[in-house]
This record gives sequence, structure tokens and C-alpha cells, in this order.
Amino acid sequence: MKVAVGKNNDLQISLQNSVIVCKAIKGKKTDKAAVLLEGLVDGERSLDGKFYTNAAKEILKILNTTVANAKVKGYDDSKLYVKTARANKGFVFIKPKSRFKFRGRKAKSSSIVIEVEER
Repeated sequence: MKVAVGKNNDLQISLQNSVIVCKAIKGKKTDKAAVLLEGLVDGERSLDGKFYTNAAKEILKILNTTVANAKVKGYDDSKLYVKTARANKGFVFIKPKSRFKFRGRKAKSSSIVIEVEER
């Protein structure tokens, strides 16, 4: 099995939206997955009436990186499929406020891993 991996940790995007977009591209050819993600970013396509632009933009970057990794390994572009696309929970940190007595808000992060397989 020829597999190439691309991942990014601690992205400032919603975990729930990332999971929905990852499920939509799993099992598709990389060309079709990229077209779907570009349509979500541009507002031309939707998943259940929503566009998920922030999540789609970051996942598209990771997909392009994964395809580039596969090209470096010598895989054929026309035979690449998305084997797995998963989003995991990252760490939670507190964004500071200007004064000590005011508490900042919690900011959450996501980690995304995409594996591409040549069939």
C-alpha cells in the first residue's frame, strides 16, 4: 500500500465543522475532494445548507500538502484517493484580556490528519 500523510496541529477552527467536512471528502478521489472544498470556500456548494468556509479552507491546504507529499514519493496523481480524513480535539487555552481581574475566553483548537492512498 502506497500512503502519503499530511497533517496540521492546533488549528483555530471548529472541531464539529471539521468532522463534517472530513466525512464529506473521505473515500473520494483527491481531484473531486479538492473541487468540493473549493466550492465550499467560494460559496458555490453546501453541505446540509452550510458552507463551512473556515474549516474547508484549512482542510484544502492540508489536502494540497498531502498530494504534494505523494508526488515527491513518486505516486501517480490520477490514482490518489483520500484514505482517511480525521479531525481530533486539540488543546484549550485562554485568550487574555487587558486587565488581570477580567477572565479571558477559552479558545479551542483542532488537529487534522489526511492520508492519501494510491489505488
